[in-house]
Amino acid sequence: MVREKGVIERITGKKAMVRIQKSSACSACESKDSCDVASGQGMTIEVVNELMASEGDVVEISISSRSFLKLTVLVYFVPVATLIICAYFGEALGARLGFNTSLSSILAGGMGMGATFFILRRFDQDQRRKRSLSPKMTRILLG
Repeated sequence: MVREKGVIERITGKKAMVRIQKSSACSACESKDSCDVASGQGMTIEVVNELMASEGDVVEISISSRSFLKLTVLVYFVPVATLIICAYFGEALGARLGFNTSLSSILAGGMGMGATFFILRRFDQDQRRKRSLSPKMTRILLG
């Protein structure tokens, strides 16, 4: 289970906007230079306010390790793998048809990445409705 602490900034209906602050895990993270959390401003996420917490409360947010791993693979591995595979097949197709192989590789890789991001965006919208991979507010630390 991956857990983080955050402060509720705003409550809208049954949802709470929680600002997650930089944690000790950030120092070992490979992506810390490109992350909003490392900038010191933190990152805001939306969670269902099942605990009826109030604005300003410090809460614990958690997500299962399985869901976290699944999301990591989808966000980092799938686009890169798609780019490599599509570029390879684009080059092979370009060579077979007598086209410029570099150009066909770039075009196929770009189209594959575009399709992947479109599919991932649709998946994200679907998962937001289902909330199966969403983080959950597990407890109020300071009220």
